[in-house]
Amino acid sequence: MSSKPLAGITVLEVCNVAAGPFCGMLLADMGAEVIKIENPQGGDTLRSWPPLTEGYSENFASLNRNKKSVTANLKDPDDTAFVLQLVGTADVLIENNRPGVMDRLGLGYEALKKINPRLVYCSLSAYGQSGPRSQEGGFDLTMQAMSGIMSVTGTPDGPPVKCGVPVSDFATGLYAAFSVVSALRQAEADGAGMHIDVSMLGSSLAIAALQTSEYFGSGKNPLKLGSAHPRNAPYQVFRCRDGYFGMAAGNNALWSNVCHAIGRTDLLGDSRFGSPSDRARNQGDLLTILEDIFASDGSEHWLEVFRTAGVPCAPINNYSEILADPQVEHMDWVQELELPNGQMTRSFMSPIRLNGQTQGARLRPPALGEHNAELKAALAARELQGE
Repeated sequence: MSSKPLAGITVLEVCNVAAGPFCGMLLADMGAEVIKIENPQGGDTLRSWPPLTEGYSENFASLNRNKKSVTANLKDPDDTAFVLQLVGTADVLIENNRPGVMDRLGLGYEALKKINPRLVYCSLSAYGQSGPRSQEGGFDLTMQAMSGIMSVTGTPDGPPVKCGVPVSDFATGLYAAFSVVSALRQAEADGAGMHIDVSMLGSSLAIAALQTSEYFGSGKNPLKLGSAHPRNAPYQVFRCRDGYFGMAAGNNALWSNVCHAIGRTDLLGDSRFGSPSDRARNQGDLLTILEDIFASDGSEHWLEVFRTAGVPCAPINNYSEILADPQVEHMDWVQELELPNGQMTRSFMSPIRLNGQTQGARLRPPALGEHNAELKAALAARELQGE
């Protein structure tokens, strides 16, 4: 293990399912001690999601490595007192309840900063902590619909579809982790914490910068284009003899490489395809021309042709294929992970390498309430020492 940038930082996680736990795991991967506070009745909802290995959720394991788990009924005064003791020793608290819930429990930012003025308090929610929609709930599906992501996903004549990966959940977790680390730097400098408000709606709009700027610049709504691009071509998935492959020639130099690679240098003089904008405007014609050529051979052939020509291209992988890819193996991203029941599984670790080393799991994902005794003993010891 290389050095951990967040070693010595303690994070309390009062979160459920995806966005908040993902944020907590990102901080844990960087060395923070993350204490996951769960309801004693079942804990994080993700614990029940299949696939289950000997009763333990692989989905939960994928978002909760490097954490400790304690149980607390936040409506019980004794349990709340325990949590408040933890707050006094923490640097960060992250929560993804509906706005107002933590205040009603006596665990809102205004209450906790009186106990710990340095506390960085990060709230993740669907729409934000204030405003006309703040009390509405949200899941990844509804946020992809609300934010406009669904309006640009899928084929032009198809029904609305969501991205297969929960991008709204995970973008929110990324923004939250970035914000927490930024706020910690300020807290270290001046001793003052802050309340961070990260919403799924805002995060989903923020990662759509190209789409929102297209609207602001043109006054027109971006459209669904399947795998195609509104401003570049050829830049999409192409049908060939045995299936499909992706190829992206997003500038004139790469377009020239494509034409030479397929033996069609005459296309370089075609006015329809003179610039990326021209090609995008006429990409229906271009698609027909290229797919007629690609029909002569299979995807492996064309991938080799374009790799040799220096044109970015890729197969349409499923997850079993990409997780077995030699680049994934080289980066050591997939590692064995022990579950609390002693079973071994594999998991995708942090994609970030520090000093050339992939960061693995310091702690296996926790059993529900596994660390209650340990942390209560640590608090008692601190009390005896007068800290």
